[in-house]
Amino acid sequence: MTRALISVSDKTGVVELAKELEKLGVEIISTGGTSKLLKEQGIKVTGISEVTGFPEILDGRVKTLHPNIHSGLLAIRDKEEHQKQLEELKIQPIDLVIVNLYPFKETISKADVTYEDAIENIDIGGPTMLRSAAKNHAFVTVVVDAKDYEGVVAEMKAGEVSLETRRRLAAKVFRHTAAYDSLISNYLTEQVGEEWPDQYTVTFEKVQDLRYGENPHQKAGFYRAPLAGKGTLSTAEQLHGKELSYNNINDADAALQLVKEFSEPAVVAVKHTNPCGVGTGKTILEAYQKAYESDPVSIFGGIIAANRVIDKDTALLMKELFLEIIMAPGFEEDALEVLKEKKNLRLLKLAENKADEKPALRLSSVQGGLLVQEEDIKQVTEADLQVVTDRKPTPEELEQLLFGWKVVKHVKSNAIVLARDFQTVGVGAGQMNRVGSARIAIEQAGDKAKGSILASDAFFPMPDTIEEAAKAGVTAIIQPGGSIRDKESIEEANKHGIAMVLTGVRHFKH
Repeated sequence: MTRALISVSDKTGVVELAKELEKLGVEIISTGGTSKLLKEQGIKVTGISEVTGFPEILDGRVKTLHPNIHSGLLAIRDKEEHQKQLEELKIQPIDLVIVNLYPFKETISKADVTYEDAIENIDIGGPTMLRSAAKNHAFVTVVVDAKDYEGVVAEMKAGEVSLETRRRLAAKVFRHTAAYDSLISNYLTEQVGEEWPDQYTVTFEKVQDLRYGENPHQKAGFYRAPLAGKGTLSTAEQLHGKELSYNNINDADAALQLVKEFSEPAVVAVKHTNPCGVGTGKTILEAYQKAYESDPVSIFGGIIAANRVIDKDTALLMKELFLEIIMAPGFEEDALEVLKEKKNLRLLKLAENKADEKPALRLSSVQGGLLVQEEDIKQVTEADLQVVTDRKPTPEELEQLLFGWKVVKHVKSNAIVLARDFQTVGVGAGQMNRVGSARIAIEQAGDKAKGSILASDAFFPMPDTIEEAAKAGVTAIIQPGGSIRDKESIEEANKHGIAMVLTGVRHFKH
């Protein structure tokens, strides 16, 4: 290996790398800021214009886009015709390429980024060199990640960079450039307002390998969207406990999405992506007590999400129970000390915990394809409700109806939630018929069903659910409406003096 081309935006470790290459007798070609930095460090550098015979022009937009560069990268070294052409044109091969790209992601992440700034940070020459070198990895070593510098130098010192390493690095390059192009294409698509383009490309960055997936025989990993917001699980800070599992992450995301519905102090307990207890109160302690009392059995081994800092009194209660995860915007120092006594308890600090103003896209894989839809962030207020029964709900019932509606939105369909005093008392999830979910919720609520409200994520196809609610003592119902048999349900509610309101919005969750 005799010639290397170095051109990097992120200059981490590049000086140390160049010094090692210089010791190995490698000629270093470089451009712009990289060349200046290396020269300042006393490293001998051949300027890119000395190789191309052409100046850097157009404010640096054109530097490396030249046959003398790409011929040196793409020439097949054991092909006589290629070698002959290089000799005739006096072009020297380039054996090593060290390149990373303009910071496009960092640029568009800025709140005040302009369209012009974004465009100027689209790298053209860098990806072109990387792709040329990666295509010709049989003869050229290409490095896009500073974490690979040390390994490449070690192999060079041992003799040569192996073909296996060159292939691995080439694959990494094409992943990197594909991710880079994906960010650019998505940004530009968004700028022109095209919501559902013919091709949909996405990219994710690995957060961690997981021990296994839903079951021990399934392999799994956790990836983060490059522009993931502060209020997402993938950007949470883990303060304590063992690594998150696949099921932990799935359940924790469900808990986080639900707790975002509330502005008042709220606690959500989740098992298998369904809430088993939800409570709100004047303090986070009161909210936790309500969430716990909602279902003291199912909360065991559950995931807790809170939208306020956890204090010591709340921590002491939480410590009494086996929990997998506690998520919150923060933990008071003495609360953290209490909870850290439980070795395996995972504690996650959320950077942000407010409701999403703009729906993100949710991706669901199917075999051989991908379903893409907006997140369900639809909010319903008292002004949206239509009273359809003879009896109107009382102000207290209206508050509970809206509370129940926020919760049922996050329960797997068919979903029924019973609530009273800003606390869930019964949750029926994921049944094949709605009355089945209602019976589960009513049975769980027991005596607490009397005087509760009932929330249903979709309309009633027949009045049997209302019949069950009336037997249990439910006083008010919230549901979307829209069934051809709505009249029968309304009549059944009137028969029992139950107040019923329609939202005009359904919340199927599968």
